[in-house]
Amino acid sequence: MRNVFIWASLLLSLDLFAQKEESCQHLKSSAATPKSARLSRQQIIKAERYNVHHYVLDLELSNSNTQISGTVDMFATAVQPIDTVIFELFESLNIAEISLNDSVVTFSRRGSAVLIPANLLADESFKIATTYSGTPPASGSTPFGGGGMSNATSPTWGNRVTWSLSQPFSAYEWWPCKQSLKDKIDSVDIFVTTPSICKAGSNGILTETLIVGNGQTRYHWKHRHAISYYLISVAVGQYIDYSFKTYIPETQDSVLVQNFVYDNPQTLDYWKTDIDLTGPMIQVFSNLFGPYPFRNEKYGHSMAPLGGGMEHQTMTTQGTFGKGLTAHELGHQWFGDLVTCRSWSDIWVNEGFATYCDFLMLENLFPGEEVTSMAGLHNSIMQQPNGSVWVLDSLSTSRIFSSRLSYNKGAAIIHTFRHIINNDSLFFLGLKTYLNRFAYSTAMGTDVKSVLEEVSGVNLNEAFEQWYYGEGFPSYSARWNNVNGNLHLRISQTASAASATPFFTNPLEIRFRRTGVLPDTTIRFSLSASSNTFIVYGSGNVASVSSVDPSNWIINRVGNTTRDPSLVVLGNETVMHEMDLRVYPNPTTGKVVVKAPDNQVYMLKILGIDGKLVHSQSFKTEMQIDLSQQAAGQYLFIVENKAKGMKRVRVLTR
Repeated sequence: MRNVFIWASLLLSLDLFAQKEESCQHLKSSAATPKSARLSRQQIIKAERYNVHHYVLDLELSNSNTQISGTVDMFATAVQPIDTVIFELFESLNIAEISLNDSVVTFSRRGSAVLIPANLLADESFKIATTYSGTPPASGSTPFGGGGMSNATSPTWGNRVTWSLSQPFSAYEWWPCKQSLKDKIDSVDIFVTTPSICKAGSNGILTETLIVGNGQTRYHWKHRHAISYYLISVAVGQYIDYSFKTYIPETQDSVLVQNFVYDNPQTLDYWKTDIDLTGPMIQVFSNLFGPYPFRNEKYGHSMAPLGGGMEHQTMTTQGTFGKGLTAHELGHQWFGDLVTCRSWSDIWVNEGFATYCDFLMLENLFPGEEVTSMAGLHNSIMQQPNGSVWVLDSLSTSRIFSSRLSYNKGAAIIHTFRHIINNDSLFFLGLKTYLNRFAYSTAMGTDVKSVLEEVSGVNLNEAFEQWYYGEGFPSYSARWNNVNGNLHLRISQTASAASATPFFTNPLEIRFRRTGVLPDTTIRFSLSASSNTFIVYGSGNVASVSSVDPSNWIINRVGNTTRDPSLVVLGNETVMHEMDLRVYPNPTTGKVVVKAPDNQVYMLKILGIDGKLVHSQSFKTEMQIDLSQQAAGQYLFIVENKAKGMKRVRVLTR
């Protein structure tokens, strides 16, 4: 979800220990225990004694108000003996009847809890049907206002819509349900009867549109993938259906992109070009993360007058179609919908990655714009000196959905982990592996870490302690000196929240400007403390530090970068060697030789003038590249070696 109203009442969270004697690591590794602002602990425990497999929602709605009526069937299985089945429905909604296995039963209500006496054995399947009606609350329990079901008129287009928004805890405000992150629902059928001037959008495939008389039409949506309770949705308005298909890379499949757009002469004309970008975005994300997970059904949008969007599974509810917003909500179909956070403390696995999808979309479709995007994230994060991506207080919806921490810092640290792994092939393979392993299930931030470590072979313990659980960001300063053609360097850092995270140990790139004919060079330094010293042999005379973290991999500020004639690095300090690397001929008519001075392993990446990757390959000693089939122009050769750092050479082809 991005920049959108948030509603709250029931809460499932970590059972957090506040005692000072408990270590921070103990808190992080504590098992998730359900906790609720509305239900007692005992009621929550009872609700977890069954698993939901299927819902059938058969509802009547209009676009003129939020009044709702209908029946919801819940199909479930007891995981242990049950004497009382508990689910939730907002207390102002009237229940006309409840049946258990098609027999009408008595029930009681305690606040939002609905309690049904039962005598169910472990592994016994059962069905509960609830017939109800009423008006959902006009506002939820969050400071943002709004509720699980809203009705409003677009101030721009004049169209009136009724729509649901259940994240994180407001599904019960409009339908009887069990609100548990760890109990994903296997499938759902949604029937909506509405005035025939309207259409009803929802999850999955529209299998039937039936005129039922009295000026009403009944829509049947069928979804056959695992789904979290808060991702089930409805939207009713006067829509037109603008649909198209887009192919899924590396498959024989295409997917329907179905858009319910306001029915007036202007809206589609205004947004059509932006909506059409959904197809290329699906292709980009399918290449990076694996094929779109719901491709046998659809992806699409239902418009509603809300300030942003909500990633309802297969049919996002969205107010506008700016490319960043569309990319964010589409990215959620992998990060948040296919794999959902196991607790609200781990909202990063939803929102951090969806926000990073904005960046990846720009990097792949609008190269160059991602630079400004990441800089904007960093500026937002550094407006305050502290704050953790991991959510300690998961009873606070404003903290769960903090744009600065869960979204912006969440995305920025993914970029940092990509930098630490230093191999895009392994980084994106790690993300694919994570999504495959936890598909249609739930995950925690530690699961992302474990899979990335497994695939890349890079230890991310310190990175996660400092950037995910830790707080703040570093400010870097550098002092340097030329001694006999070698660079002597001291890198110092101060942390913005030093009491929580004293320093950061991620690698840091520094670009140096050199005198004479030597080109600028960028070197990657490994940091282990708040102050580190280095000798770079064969660097030539350095004229200045032209940039610290030139590619903006790290959330940081830069202090002084000055020459210090007294700086001489002595003793057992870190030693780096400038690469004695040859790239020739330059300019070239096509063929280029890259020659290293030894038999170590080097990684070559070639970027075009647009920043897109043209070629990547590891080599030893020497390799030849043929660019004759590429467009004439300038190419950037980046050669990396773990011991020697990085060298960049610009090659001109004619």
